[in-house]
Amino acid sequence: MAKAMNREYVWLQCTESGDLNYRTNIRVKGGIDEKIKAGLLKYSPRLRKHTLHKIKRK
Repeated sequence: MAKAMNREYVWLQCTESGDLNYRTNIRVKGGIDEKIKAGLLKYSPRLRKHTLHKIKRK
């Protein structure tokens, strides 16, 4: 039960199209990693290329 509380679901939003393409869980205990805060290169189906995706919490 304690392991589930260390993680949180977030959406990854494309910076170019604004679409919420991916939902993933991240570890929030001890702060969020700087690499993840900066953004991830993921595939955007609408643009059909890899773009920068940033964290969006609903």
